[in-house]
Amino acid sequence: MSEPTLLVLSADPPPRLGKLTGRVRVAYADERSLASRLSDADVLLVWDFTSDAVRLAWPGDGPRPRWVHTPSAGVDRLLCPELVESDTVVTNARGVFEEPIAEYVAGLVLAMAKDLPGTLELQRQRRWRHREGLRVAGTRAAVVGAGPIGRAVARTLEALGVTVAVVGRTERPGIHGSEELDPLLARADWVVCAAPLTDATRGMFDKRRFGLMQPSARFINVGRGQLVVEDDLVAALKGRWIAGAALDVFVSEPLTPDSALWDVPGLLISPHMSGDTVGWRDRLGEQFVELYEMWEAGKPFPNVVDKKRGYVPMHD
Repeated sequence: MSEPTLLVLSADPPPRLGKLTGRVRVAYADERSLASRLSDADVLLVWDFTSDAVRLAWPGDGPRPRWVHTPSAGVDRLLCPELVESDTVVTNARGVFEEPIAEYVAGLVLAMAKDLPGTLELQRQRRWRHREGLRVAGTRAAVVGAGPIGRAVARTLEALGVTVAVVGRTERPGIHGSEELDPLLARADWVVCAAPLTDATRGMFDKRRFGLMQPSARFINVGRGQLVVEDDLVAALKGRWIAGAALDVFVSEPLTPDSALWDVPGLLISPHMSGDTVGWRDRLGEQFVELYEMWEAGKPFPNVVDKKRGYVPMHD
């Protein structure tokens, strides 16, 4: 039996696949050559998970890989109708980013509560100005997104003494259904968006939803930029409908130097880094090798995406 072909959509630095030497033929493609090489591949590793190339290249004639893996939490950049309707299995990087993102969210909550941005700016100005911070323990948070990331965020905030309500697509033990989102937003001091990007969630945080929040509330998005109507968030901050916000993801990335978002009062901006800790790329490569060995042995996969829903469903 000939070696299967693993096609890698390239990005620097490349994945470390030495453990698979002699077991698979590895080929590489870029955005321009991907479409012409898909029909020869058994497995596709979307190492450049910020690219839209798969969604654009997948439609067409000829066979397609039996398995596609993206080393990211979201799969919205991959999915097109032809891939959704195919027999191809899609997996993601569930298990790698949850705790780092939860730590990042906790850091943002503490930074905003204690006005660390203000402290750093006053230090830069050499100004001594005493202020009072907010106490985090005893506050309420609504975490939107009941997947592994949202639940990790909830656990971490609960450790700080925050009362957390997690909102998912459907109600189940410990999870509020989407129909409860609006009243929960109205009571929350912290609103954390960690939802997947789907047709149902696109633009879910808009003028109406920001209008439901308390004037003292703060909003954090670590999901996808398209979950937020950015102009509506800007209006909410400038109009002081809410007290502050932090965005780690944006509709268009990277954020250009001339973007108006940089100057919005009360908005903290970070460059899509909430899940990226030292060694994260190596861990993603290791995870793919582990999954490949399962695929090679014909074992059941973890991390299988429900392509119609656009995420890995939770079973617990």
